Amino acid sequence: MVEDTTRLLGLAGLAVVGVADGAEGPVVDLVTADERARWCPECGTPARRSKGRRVTRPRDLPVGGRRPALRWCKRRWRCDEPSCRRGSFTEAVPVVPARKRLTGRLREAAGAAVADGGRTVVQSARDHDVSWPVVAAAFAAHAAAVLPVQPQPVEVLGIDEIRRGRPKFVFDEESGAWQSTVDRWHVGFVDLSHGQGLLGQVEGRTAKVVADWLLARPPAWRDQVRYVAIDMCTVFKSAVGQVLPHAQLVVDHFHLVQLANATVTEVRRRVTVQVRGRRGRKGNREWELRNRLTRSAARMRAEHVDDLQAELTALPARIGRPILAAWNAKEDLLDLLALARTKPDRERVAVLLDRFYRRCANADLPELERLATTVQTWWPQILAFIRTGITNAGSEGTNRVIKTVARDAYGFRNPINQRLRTRCATTRRTRGHLNPR
Repeated sequence: MVEDTTRLLGLAGLAVVGVADGAEGPVVDLVTADERARWCPECGTPARRSKGRRVTRPRDLPVGGRRPALRWCKRRWRCDEPSCRRGSFTEAVPVVPARKRLTGRLREAAGAAVADGGRTVVQSARDHDVSWPVVAAAFAAHAAAVLPVQPQPVEVLGIDEIRRGRPKFVFDEESGAWQSTVDRWHVGFVDLSHGQGLLGQVEGRTAKVVADWLLARPPAWRDQVRYVAIDMCTVFKSAVGQVLPHAQLVVDHFHLVQLANATVTEVRRRVTVQVRGRRGRKGNREWELRNRLTRSAARMRAEHVDDLQAELTALPARIGRPILAAWNAKEDLLDLLALARTKPDRERVAVLLDRFYRRCANADLPELERLATTVQTWWPQILAFIRTGITNAGSEGTNRVIKTVARDAYGFRNPINQRLRTRCATTRRTRGHLNPR
């Protein structure tokens, strides 16, 4: 019966000698069953003389839905080796190391609940009935064991920034200026080809920090990167051009669509103020159509598209014509981007691109001229998207998980802890903790 209870408890090196009912649960009496506990931790010599006994009460995980109260009666031994600096020591086993009041599996479970279970540090501390500094240390140890030091090689790399919080500044007396100690931006690197998730994060949003992270990877790792998906950010473009000159830059089409919709909205607001002398409001038809103007015509029924064009035509010419021209230019750009993953020929791409440029030029609107200039500047990267269909959606999804983790934690004061938490949260699928089976 005692052997069965020892197996049920599952603490290697300890044996159960008795179980009694306590006020808050069972009280389990333990003794040391590992002979190696008598070996001196300093010189490794087996001890022969006992210096007495002492009782410790390490805390452990619940067993059968009840948390047992452990009472470990262990010996204190004298070391008879003359050259050993340690005169005496107390028995210890790997599951309950020396000077520890928690079992190893309790610490591991508390750390794994944060890294793999999606819990916050405070929530895990409450669930395991320990303090949050203990859980924070256990999480850091667990994360260091499960996260690779260097990510596996990738073919498609995604780079995107995310705002982490408020910046912090310190006054430098030598230079007489304020310097940033905590940047408000983090830049993340995501595997878009093999699903490794978030590969790493750096603080700041400069070409130097991005290039430094890439240079920290081995040359063989950098040579295998074929495509880099970014938004229209010159910082990322400069860093990738310096460190990965062989990689093809791809602009994410989501940001292009977002920019085109913002252009239509800007035109609508400007002409409304010029003609009506105020901002649009209820009763102004162009304001009531603001949501339909940012929808794609490909996702609308044909009669709804015809109604939209008819209503814009029925508006005063100084309002309706510019808005209709901007909407048509936006739709021309969306038709061009819709060629992605269809293997279009060069002639088809050239025809749609020329139509978009002509529409912007004939409209004589500064907003459309700026949009056309942006497309012209980033055209090689846009063409790479049309040919490959690669998007930065994986990076955007990772940013959403990062924001969720920050909200659950009510923000982070330590950027290092935030990067560690977010990397664990965004790599759970590759580590097998989000398998639906």
